[in-house]
Amino acid sequence: MFRNRTNKYKNIPAEADGYYFDSRKERDYYIYLREQQKQGKISDLKMQVSYEIIPAVWVEEVKHLKTKDKVIRRCDQRAAYYVADFVYMNNETGKEEVVDVKSAITRMNSEYRLKKKMMYAFNGIKIKEI
Repeated sequence: MFRNRTNKYKNIPAEADGYYFDSRKERDYYIYLREQQKQGKISDLKMQVSYEIIPAVWVEEVKHLKTKDKVIRRCDQRAAYYVADFVYMNNETGKEEVVDVKSAITRMNSEYRLKKKMMYAFNGIKIKEI
């Protein structure tokens, strides 16, 4: 369906089990995790899990109408999120693992690096890179 399409990092999209992945590397890691889950080494495999790393900022303003004042609440800054490729429970360690499949080029992306640091600083979650 999307055989010859690529994205800005020259990844070729791929499909497995009806799921569409941004790269063949991500698809291959999904297949590996699926096998690990069948063997009982991991459980509760989830994909594209969103984490809020910075909450939204709301402000209240007083609007003066003819007969009364009305307080209006509006979003001044939207929340910032990090979306993990895979999240699962490692049955051997008993800990949840957050995994992101990255190439060497995308690991150097400044936005990704900042979000990775914020995930650890604010949520105490270390991202495992594949």
